[in-house]
Amino acid sequence: MRTLPYVRCLVFALLVMLIAAHPATSSAQVAVGITVGFAPPDLPVYEQPICPGDDYIWTPGFWAWDDDYGDYYWVPGTWILAPEPGYLWTPPYWAWGGSGFVFYEGYWSYQVVGFYGGIDYGYGYFGHGYEGGRWEGNRFFYNRAVNNVNVTVIHNVYEAPINHRDERRVSYNGGNGGINARPMPQEEAAARGRRLPPASPQRQHIQEARSNPQLRASENRGKPPIAATPRPATFRGGGVVPAREGGAIHGGPRNAGRGNAGPANAPSGNNPGRAVHPRDLPSLERPAPPNTGNSKQDQKYQKQQQKMYAQEEKDRQKLERQQEKEHQRLAKQNADEGRRQQVEQRHQQQTEQMQQRHSEQQQRIQQRQPPPRSAPPQPPPKEKH
Repeated sequence: MRTLPYVRCLVFALLVMLIAAHPATSSAQVAVGITVGFAPPDLPVYEQPICPGDDYIWTPGFWAWDDDYGDYYWVPGTWILAPEPGYLWTPPYWAWGGSGFVFYEGYWSYQVVGFYGGIDYGYGYFGHGYEGGRWEGNRFFYNRAVNNVNVTVIHNVYEAPINHRDERRVSYNGGNGGINARPMPQEEAAARGRRLPPASPQRQHIQEARSNPQLRASENRGKPPIAATPRPATFRGGGVVPAREGGAIHGGPRNAGRGNAGPANAPSGNNPGRAVHPRDLPSLERPAPPNTGNSKQDQKYQKQQQKMYAQEEKDRQKLERQQEKEHQRLAKQNADEGRRQQVEQRHQQQTEQMQQRHSEQQQRIQQRQPPPRSAPPQPPPKEKH
């Protein structure tokens, strides 16, 4: 089965550390420079480990990409302590970007979950929002209807059954066979608001998964032996859960042996290596004004945001003009296909480097942002007798 070759791009270390400044194709999450020419495997079926303690948030498992091996690998779902009270996790996801599947980084956001491609990860993440729990003041309350919680250990619980029946386990948005979903206003607001990058235990968890050969799709055939863990980077011992059922594999140079997606899930078109130019990126969105209750701090931070926005727009326009001149020069020289591909590859690298630079700037600005105004604590829900 022929598949589109993947586009080599940023090294993995940047993937887990960046908080990109550019909205995704959906205008609600951000790409970090990983593009693959064939779809990720479907999501495996697994049981959720029991919650280890108060204020742990469930982060579902997902397929990540290892450029060194040219293969997807499974990052097990796990329970993570929230970085700060009030913060919820927006899972990462893959989406068709026109010439390949693009990876969009996950992040923490205050009191609202952003867009994650409409992917049904289960356990509260059913495509939009999070049904697994909520913050009330500085305490997190768990929905027992969708989470595995021991009530003798954790008392902040409630029960809200979810009528959800979707047998699809597709792990990507858009393209042939992907989830057809678009962000809602509150999800777009989460992407524009204050965000925090994956916490250090999450980065360690991803690195641990990447270094485990058994978690590569070519090895486990879409059925990872470590599908979920009770704590991050804890891949052995009690509580570690294997997949009960595997996900279909959709091709690739190393894991095409049992690819069963067929042509319906293969990326369309015959241009596997088209470079991404600034014009291919979605339009920049102006950041939402902060609201911390301190008007002086808010004004200062807003000026920093506006300055950063203007600089990013200027950078895009400058790089676009530069690349367009090279296209015109190639046309005048009647350059052959090999020369054109070399230039397009360089354009891809230039665009990724610009995105990386903007991501780092955005992260520095976010780290200087004053914390949001906290909502007054609410009394716990009354138990029915």
